[in-house]
Amino acid sequence: MKDLRTLFLAIGLVISANAFSQDTLAITNLVNGWHHAAAVADEDVFFGSMSDDAVYLGTDETERWVKPEFMLWSKKYFDRESAWDFKPLSRKIQFSDDLKTAWWDEKLDTWMGVCAGAGVATLTKNGWKIRHYQLAMMIPNDKVKSVLEVLKKESSKPEHKE
Repeated sequence: MKDLRTLFLAIGLVISANAFSQDTLAITNLVNGWHHAAAVADEDVFFGSMSDDAVYLGTDETERWVKPEFMLWSKKYFDRESAWDFKPLSRKIQFSDDLKTAWWDEKLDTWMGVCAGAGVATLTKNGWKIRHYQLAMMIPNDKVKSVLEVLKKESSKPEHKE
């Protein structure tokens, strides 16, 4: 009887690990595909990868985009050959206990240098969808004071306000 319980436990662990690895692969493919869609200006795939209530936080303090606003704002970028090109350097993915919510943090190679991204996706009837994403520029700690000085000297004119 003990051997039977051990066998069922082992089978359960294998099934659980397989489901987890499939979900990890699904999130990896979703996020990689989403970044690639921006790189080739495929707005259908890019915005189709996001839930209808998705929020995108950009690098500017004024950039908190709900999906419809983000679509309008980014139209001029998606009309080009490439909207923007962020290449993943590393990514860590985690899941809720019920495997219906995933979140990740990643480092990206961008035109701004290495940036950090963080996102949340949920499993919907149509598959995984990105619900929240935040992009941030990474500033080395020893450069923060000089960056702050530059920011104090320059005033920004925001394009978008809520």
